Amino acid sequence: MTRVDDIFAAVADAHAATLRVSSGSIAEAAERIRGALDAGGKVLVFGNGGSAADSQHFAAELVNRYRVDRRAYAAIALTTDTSILTSVANDSSYARVFARQVEALGKIGDVALGISTSGRSPSVISALEQARAQQLATIGLLGSDVAAVRDLLDVCITVCTDVTPRIQEVHRTILHTICELLES
Repeated sequence: MTRVDDIFAAVADAHAATLRVSSGSIAEAAERIRGALDAGGKVLVFGNGGSAADSQHFAAELVNRYRVDRRAYAAIALTTDTSILTSVANDSSYARVFARQVEALGKIGDVALGISTSGRSPSVISALEQARAQQLATIGLLGSDVAAVRDLLDVCITVCTDVTPRIQEVHRTILHTICELLES
């Protein structure tokens, strides 16, 4: 078996294990998001690094379209405004960059979706705490370590591996699955 084969096998294994453990949570996340959008709410999505890119990708799929033309869904990636991010990081701390935006933009009826491969990102945890305080629905898209955030989440989606690239690959599949469920 080549290294390429090994990588593809690991990706397939991570997807299969996650499906067994988290399929119900994925469906529940889609239903909570659908409920919020149908009631006039929005999705606030955030994460760091690759998870920041996934946040932007997901928000774009919701606002524009995934596979079908339909009404625009209200979604904001809290990872995109460099002036807000840098001013909060400079004047307060990086741990507050998403929480401050949740405080400003989040309303009851909205959904906060935090993405973290480690499950221990201070900026994601702080934002989920803020969302909880403001009574937003909270969803976590995580790796296998959920101990630091589990009590902050209405829906916890766990990826069954500790390997960051595999977690990120499964996260993208989960986000696309949620998009497909929303559009069906």
